[in-house]
Amino acid sequence: MSLPVTYVQVVEVTRITPRTARITFRAEELDASVGTSPDQQVKLCFPRPGQDAPVLPGPSEDAMGWYQAYLAVPEAERPWMRSFTVRRRRTGTRQLEIDFVLHGDTGPASAWAERARPGDRLGMVGPSALYASPLSITSAAAAADWVLMAGDESALPAIATLLAALPEGTRTLVFAEVADRAEEQPLPGPAGTAVRWLHRDGAVPGRRLAEAVAAAELPTGTPFAWLAGEASAVRTLRRHLVEERGVPKASVEFSGYWRRSFTQDDAPTAEDLADAREMLARAQARTGAR
Repeated sequence: MSLPVTYVQVVEVTRITPRTARITFRAEELDASVGTSPDQQVKLCFPRPGQDAPVLPGPSEDAMGWYQAYLAVPEAERPWMRSFTVRRRRTGTRQLEIDFVLHGDTGPASAWAERARPGDRLGMVGPSALYASPLSITSAAAAADWVLMAGDESALPAIATLLAALPEGTRTLVFAEVADRAEEQPLPGPAGTAVRWLHRDGAVPGRRLAEAVAAAELPTGTPFAWLAGEASAVRTLRRHLVEERGVPKASVEFSGYWRRSFTQDDAPTAEDLADAREMLARAQARTGAR
């Protein structure tokens, strides 16, 4: 299964909230399928200090082979790699919009985005069907009585694309946790969409989200639930829905985008590995893979 790899160049930087930068990239190569479906994931590769662009292995028909080639790049030269959701593709172009949450820290993605300027170059890996969920949000929503989405600011780009893809008339309830009121942004959806903004105001990430969902009077009937954000908060939400609300496991799509006190460079915990195994097993079951 092919793994697209290309360089992308910044063409525009816009602050859509005080802590969120929407950066538009022009890709050297971009398949026509990119930007045509919701929740598409890519990995951006960031240059090391002193590099104008990251050192990248070329495209590969074998994803594991590409990753081995990536690991073979000397550590001092090997780019930092972080996952992002495509927010939008500009129609008729090779331009993609990707939102960056600005944490005010020294993390490679946030620090790069703080100073990003037109002409800056990154590497982009994917999107690839290898990492895409085969579950169609539209068919899942059609089969459910209503849709629940819950996430923090890292999940807002995916939530926005999912809302845009829902069938008209889908009853949808969104819980979105952000730092404060200034971080709210438009999340248009079909008629019947209700968005509840939760302001962290210094609390532990995910706490307001978990508390709000647990306290909410949810609609009757079987939902389709989509959860993403800080990994431990996502686990708490998923356990609550399955164990206390009686939502079938198969009706909950979940993803831990980031981990408090860890980066993507740190080794996965036992819980991370368990989540990954379950998501892989579900993906294989849906596709009939062996």
